[in-house]
Amino acid sequence: MRDGQVFFVHNRVSSINRVAARLRELVPEARVAVAHGQMNEQQLEKIMVGFWERDFDVLVATTIVESGLDIPNANTLIVDRADNYGLSQLHQLRGRVGRGRERGYAYFLYPPEAPLTETAHERLATIAQHTEMGAGMYVAMKDLEIRGAGNILGAEQSGHIAGVGFDLYVRMMAEAVQEQKAKLSGEEVVEERPDVKVELPVNAHIPHDYVTSERLRLEAYKRIAAVGDGADIVAVREELVDRYGRPPQEVDNLLEVARFRVHARKAGLTDVALQGQHIRFAPVTLKESQQVRLDRLYPKAIYKAAAETLLVPVPKTRPIGGQPLRDLELLKWCTDLVEAMFLEPARAAAGR
Repeated sequence: MRDGQVFFVHNRVSSINRVAARLRELVPEARVAVAHGQMNEQQLEKIMVGFWERDFDVLVATTIVESGLDIPNANTLIVDRADNYGLSQLHQLRGRVGRGRERGYAYFLYPPEAPLTETAHERLATIAQHTEMGAGMYVAMKDLEIRGAGNILGAEQSGHIAGVGFDLYVRMMAEAVQEQKAKLSGEEVVEERPDVKVELPVNAHIPHDYVTSERLRLEAYKRIAAVGDGADIVAVREELVDRYGRPPQEVDNLLEVARFRVHARKAGLTDVALQGQHIRFAPVTLKESQQVRLDRLYPKAIYKAAAETLLVPVPKTRPIGGQPLRDLELLKWCTDLVEAMFLEPARAAAGR
């Protein structure tokens, strides 16, 4: 044991005592102790203090030893079933030894009878190849490469961004930054135009193979989210064509969502979303003449005056046996509804 102490990591509490007993059989002269997170505080502290004071030669433990321990005399680490650990875990565990003047040794074990998965082999090879000082940055980058950085700029999203939608997330971030800058410079905070949340079954995003750089995709999303009228949408599309070529259908759908958002904002709407078998429009306050118009154009619609909400059944490809509209067809239908129910009456009232 090179006149030092040994960490033996076995991350299964149910079998850790059997492993410790096997080690005692193999090395009878070794003083073996066991530590894991299911021990009570006093018992665990006694074991760890004993290991620190060199009352034990080998500590069989779970991954509770991967951080926060500094045992200078520990110079050997053995990890059982290392193929089941993540790359960052392996790197953290390796850092438990060699913390004194003596050189540390780390052994990562895996069952020879079962083939390693490609990912497990890549993790172990990375750990084996990078043992020099400062290797942590490379290990972290390799871990990011193996596991992936996530997908906040594509059709699939996760976490809180999925909860609010990417467009709204970008707008919220921009507003927060602008407000903070204004406060720091002593300028007056400019009131932002109301945001319109659109949550409809439309396949609208910027594919990775169209704009490969995440930074440039984010920039494109910000440009589209900031459009204020039809001219802005035309300008954004021309820029996309100039920089990346003809956009795919998903990008054209995203631009049409932005166009619909402009119409909805003009109508005073802030929320257009799918709700069960209905499309929800809010806030909506209908005059008596508009309610008559609603009954004529959309007889099955439900107007809730107290909640300022209008629920209109999802349109279908045909009245009987048809499929719900989606993508551009649904956007056109929603645009026609906003025009017929809100914008035309407003123009008519202004022309009187």
